[in-house]
Amino acid sequence: MGKIIAIANQKGGVGKTTTAVNLSGSLGVLEYRTLLVDADPQANATSGVGLDPKNTRNIYDCLINNIDPKEIIINTSNPHLDILPSHIDLVGAELEMINLPNREYMLKQALDKVKDNYDFIIIDCSPSLGLITVNSLTAADSVIIPVQCEYYALEGLGKLLNTIKIVQGRLNEQLEIEGIVLTMYDTRLRLANQVVDEVKTHFQELVFDTVIHRTTKLAEAPSFGETIVMHDAASKGAINYLNFAREILQKNDKTNISNEDKTISF
Repeated sequence: MGKIIAIANQKGGVGKTTTAVNLSGSLGVLEYRTLLVDADPQANATSGVGLDPKNTRNIYDCLINNIDPKEIIINTSNPHLDILPSHIDLVGAELEMINLPNREYMLKQALDKVKDNYDFIIIDCSPSLGLITVNSLTAADSVIIPVQCEYYALEGLGKLLNTIKIVQGRLNEQLEIEGIVLTMYDTRLRLANQVVDEVKTHFQELVFDTVIHRTTKLAEAPSFGETIVMHDAASKGAINYLNFAREILQKNDKTNISNEDKTISF
């Protein structure tokens, strides 16, 4: 049975979709069966793996039209990575779901139908704390929170943690915080190092060892419709996300990698 991990932060521009797409791609390259679920109406994760959001049935059909996700999931160029795509129509889904019974469990009910087919299911949440994000947290086993290494890094994080606590108490008591991953790290900036120290001081063991650097290759990969490991496997961004995937595997006892071999050196 696959583990469902939501990538969530209501703050935009923190590297959430980049993390969802490239963590999924890295797990796929490491030959773990992975499903990327695009739960963001902007559909950036969908286009980020080379699909046109306008031309496919999508997660909206699962939530509103009760279509089996097996009929909608699409294979990507990575043989171990599939995607449940999104569409701008998802914007209206929250209004359509508002009066439905069990509205917070609709994504969970959809993913339960395919959970056994994958080792990991990664959900790219929208940058909000609305009903679709609540659905994602209700369906998930754990949540990864991307935090950018920039000023105001911790802004709004308390609100997200409070939402997670409410979901744990009312909807999904099994939900855990998988960890916080620091993104957009620029070695040239003293501020970036200060943010890393501040986040690690506040959250200690919740912070992943892997830090995601800000790189040109990471920024350009989506324009080619490719994950970073497919676009340039030797780039710093690819190595970051492969190390992050290996850390996730180690944390979930999915690998026998020793601590000495846990990371790839530049």
